[in-house]
Amino acid sequence: MNRCPRVICVRSKQLREMRLLVITSVIHYEWNSSLSAFAGYAREIDIWADLFSEVGIAAPVRHEPPPGDCMPFTRRNIHALPQKEVGGATYPAKVKLFANVPSLVWNLANALRRYDAVHVRCPGNLGFLGIFLAPIFSHRIVAKYAGQWNGYQGEDITTRVQRRLLKSRFWSGPVTVYGQWPKQPAHVIPFFTSVMTRDGLQRAAKAASKERQSTLLRVLFVGRLSAGKNVDILVEALSSLHDHGIAFACSIVGEGPQLSQLQALARKLGISNFIRFTGGLDHDHVLEQMERSDVLVLASNSEGWPKAIAEGMAHGLVCVGSDRGLIPEMLADGRGVIVPSRDSAELARALEQIAADPQRFEVMRERAARWASRYSIEGLRDALADLLQTHWRLSPNDVPVKYEAKWQEVT
Repeated sequence: MNRCPRVICVRSKQLREMRLLVITSVIHYEWNSSLSAFAGYAREIDIWADLFSEVGIAAPVRHEPPPGDCMPFTRRNIHALPQKEVGGATYPAKVKLFANVPSLVWNLANALRRYDAVHVRCPGNLGFLGIFLAPIFSHRIVAKYAGQWNGYQGEDITTRVQRRLLKSRFWSGPVTVYGQWPKQPAHVIPFFTSVMTRDGLQRAAKAASKERQSTLLRVLFVGRLSAGKNVDILVEALSSLHDHGIAFACSIVGEGPQLSQLQALARKLGISNFIRFTGGLDHDHVLEQMERSDVLVLASNSEGWPKAIAEGMAHGLVCVGSDRGLIPEMLADGRGVIVPSRDSAELARALEQIAADPQRFEVMRERAARWASRYSIEGLRDALADLLQTHWRLSPNDVPVKYEAKWQEVT
């Protein structure tokens, strides 16, 4: 049983009377009378549900058990409006997507007619359509671009187009993005996300304050096992550590299409006994992994706001990230280590330095934990309320109302 807040502590009366439609390509899972999705996203939508009377989610829905890295939505005012699951990188998948555009538009338009406000999440196929449809049906619109806002090599053209549309005057609402980027229009707002409560951050701070005396370097990866995450580079770097006689244990947490390839690579390099592929884990078990680790590695090709790094920093881990997206900003000022995204030699060198002299990185751990402690779920909720009230020009007399926080048991 999980305990979750049923009623928000502070929210606007005018917001509270609105119904919000979320348009997203995130896969949802309906099973045993419960609706679930990827943990970080699910907790964020819970926060949106605290602000509105009703939240409908126009998204693909699978009727099967959710993967281990998913969490159920905990707010009772959230429900799904299932949309066709189409898209993909192959030519047949793109043809199928194109053929289904008329029915997708029809279904989204029918959903939009029933709601007072619209939240479009990009990049994604449904988000792309939402960019065009939302301004037609509502004057209270907001978008989130969850990818790397400054772009990256090899980026899909539809992703670039979505970003350009959201930057332009065509989009009349605020757009939240990860990081502060130069020459952005006023409606593009630097923002953050979190899945940790203030209590969770306090628990993480206790873990960060503990001394690490083990001679075994405990390495952690958390994320989807896809090509863009470069987990193969981590495995190759760990092989180099093994060749140099450096003791390590690595946990790779997540699911994805590259799982079998990564397991085969670990066997080929003779280090499969030192790497544990846990599969997807729920959020609490991910945090337990962080409490037991020394280093978190995320050397992706692209990143928006990598929650794994923020959580790792909160736990006082030495975070090693790629030179892409927002990661360099998060790990700046001595808060972490930056390496090229596909350079196993540089990654191995960084890990060897951490293993050789862990005390040298204590100041880095402290700086990281202090920085990450600012980003809580409660802070996200308050920031979203302020953003919407400002950009939607809600009544100045609509003073936020305080409520007593109550709790309900959620299975």
